[in-house]
Amino acid sequence: MDMIIRLESASGRPLYQQIVDQVKHMVAAGTLRSEDRLPTVRELAADLIVNPNTIAHAYQQLEREKVIETRRGLGSFICNSGSPLSKAVRIAMVADLIDRALVEAHHLGIEADGVRAILEDRLVQLGRSEEKSHV
Repeated sequence: MDMIIRLESASGRPLYQQIVDQVKHMVAAGTLRSEDRLPTVRELAADLIVNPNTIAHAYQQLEREKVIETRRGLGSFICNSGSPLSKAVRIAMVADLIDRALVEAHHLGIEADGVRAILEDRLVQLGRSEEKSHV
């Protein structure tokens, strides 16, 4: 599996977190699907030219978040997309993320219409239609 991850050292976000975010984005977009095998820690570290510990840290975080699972002797795989959390808890988590984004938008001077446009654009980019995006 050829996984394209782009790291930006000037972004201010830790490299491992950039990897976590991008893998989660690829899963949400359907680029990575349930049971897809990820590159080994060494393979991805060599591809990205980073310390293997950075990749291991990202994979550990993804495993804690139930995005991937590591199978001894076989590698790391994308988990089934079903969440062990209740629908109410998942909605509350997303609502909290949206609240934080809205506060940031306010401080950046982005009005409600601008936020709506950004959200619509992101939903389209993720290939989500109104019918498919219900939790």
